[in-house]
Amino acid sequence: MVEATNVFTFKDFIILPRRSEVEPSEIDLSSHFTKNIPVSLPFVSSPMDTVTGSDMAIAIARLGGIGVIHRNMTVEEQVEEVKRVKRAESFIIKDVYTIEPSSTVSEAISVMRKYNISGLPVVEGGRLVGILTKRDVAFADQNCVVRDVMTKKVVTAPPNVTVEEAKKIMHDHRIEKLPVVDEGGRLLGLITIKDIYSREKYVHATRDSEGRLRVAAAISPFDLERAKALDRHVDALVCDVAHFHNSNVLKSARKLVKEVSAEFVIGNIGTGEALKDSVETVERFEAVRVGIGSGSTCITSLVTKAAAPTLFAVSEVADALEELNLSIPIIADGGVRSPGDAMLALAAGASTVMMGMVFAGCSESPGELIKIGGKYYKPLRGMGSLSARQKRFVVDRYATMAKGIAEGVEGYVPYRGDAQIVIEEFSLGLKASLGYAGAKNIRDLWDKARFGLVTFSGMEELKPHDIILPGE
Repeated sequence: MVEATNVFTFKDFIILPRRSEVEPSEIDLSSHFTKNIPVSLPFVSSPMDTVTGSDMAIAIARLGGIGVIHRNMTVEEQVEEVKRVKRAESFIIKDVYTIEPSSTVSEAISVMRKYNISGLPVVEGGRLVGILTKRDVAFADQNCVVRDVMTKKVVTAPPNVTVEEAKKIMHDHRIEKLPVVDEGGRLLGLITIKDIYSREKYVHATRDSEGRLRVAAAISPFDLERAKALDRHVDALVCDVAHFHNSNVLKSARKLVKEVSAEFVIGNIGTGEALKDSVETVERFEAVRVGIGSGSTCITSLVTKAAAPTLFAVSEVADALEELNLSIPIIADGGVRSPGDAMLALAAGASTVMMGMVFAGCSESPGELIKIGGKYYKPLRGMGSLSARQKRFVVDRYATMAKGIAEGVEGYVPYRGDAQIVIEEFSLGLKASLGYAGAKNIRDLWDKARFGLVTFSGMEELKPHDIILPGE
């Protein structure tokens, strides 16, 4: 008989309860997505085209996690999605959409509608000469020029203005937009009351040093052009291939990472050997995406009989990192269906969990909401599915694509409401789990978690039994 390794999944284990000194409400779920990107919650939305666009990335970042924008689109479209996240919130918006005084009202309205904004600074030769809001153009002749309808006397702030000073200026003058200008009147940025409200509402949001929401983007290790275009805007670049432990992929990643400055996430890998080879070959990476074949839409293991289930893979990679004395965050990717699964992945050594199916059913996912048999659903498809690869932007994710073999399926998942509902459900469940394990935070969980192997009959006993449930 061939010598075989024991491979396990989320269904095989439980965490044994231990004495606890903390209550669930006191537990800290903060972690790291990458070495230099902290998150308040260990949740990452997967780069699937039915899961993470800019709307999902904005929602997840506001709640304390981070989203990875999928790459099944043109470079220009993906860059625009990333920029939309970065512009969603900021104390001082630096990349300001503006209009010239000679433009028509119709052109100004088109810009407002395109970028979903309610006002535009009016700039001539780099200098601020007015501001145009929806109220200014509401009943104006669309053929008029902006100069004739804009507000000319504009209240402004200096570059060193603080949040409290900006709030006072906006309150005193009853305005919602405050342009930031230098001594020569040149426009440097824009402060909006909406962004200030958002900062106060989402106090645990994942933000960069300028107060903007953080966002990651998926790339192919072979697409340097896309990586460079995204690098100017994104916080992290996430390598998006099914099998990173491939010589061509490793060599390409090594070349690519030298050309970019954003945090770099490698993956997917499934063994300690893959981690060691990646460390040796790729000179820099700040996180590793782990798990092969466990995703709800993935059929890689069925098609190829090759897989590294997420819980097993996390354990393997965590052991390899410890052996190498390295501290690199692990992203557990695939098969996480519940807070309990997330708990197991984190206990095995992961810093965050990446979820696709869980977030696909949310309002913010890109798919259309549909009604089937009186219930609502949203679409979900694997990036190795036939329909996903028809767009041709992810054809290099799976080796079998060159042979015309699908490694993913497509279907529907129940509608779950806003991402906030799902995040709260997972957060409360995870806190309860850590409480049972006697851990006050994720790092503490790594030391204190004790795994229990469950038999098939034992797993049946852990489910509801000897009761007729509603709907049965």
